[in-house]
Amino acid sequence: MPSAAEKTYNVLFLCTGNSARSIIAEAIMNRVGQGRFKGFSAGSQPKGEVHPYTLDLLKTLNYNTDFARSKNWEEFAEPGAPQMDFVFTVCDSAAAETCPVWPGQPMSAHWGVPDPAAAEGTDAERHFAFSDTYRMLEGRISVFTSLPIAGLDRLALQKRLDDIGKA
Repeated sequence: MPSAAEKTYNVLFLCTGNSARSIIAEAIMNRVGQGRFKGFSAGSQPKGEVHPYTLDLLKTLNYNTDFARSKNWEEFAEPGAPQMDFVFTVCDSAAAETCPVWPGQPMSAHWGVPDPAAAEGTDAERHFAFSDTYRMLEGRISVFTSLPIAGLDRLALQKRLDDIGKA
């Protein structure tokens, strides 16, 4: 059994459509987490495709987008699915949604950010909304991945997770 310092933590990002925010968060986690964290994403009502601006943004930032697909959160509640250590909701409305019960009782928090897919305006303004979403999520994920997780008790860790979502 690996020690807490060697453990790879599984992190699920949930959103409604799983086409923008949660996909961006998954990509960031898998880069910033440097093997200590493995990111996943899903939606309660997946769109069935990743928003093209999400793919454009990630490709511009040198992410491999082969992982990106819009999927239902039920995929991660099935037998044999990776056990989640952390589950974060990243949409404005997700905190009010009914979430499935996750095996192993992962730590969870709401890290809501505005939906870039709902942005209106010129093409440049819409692309900026995706970049802004990336900036917010990258900041939160960077703070999260630098936490001394193994050294915090569950209550202190929950407070930190909640505080990150308010930043």
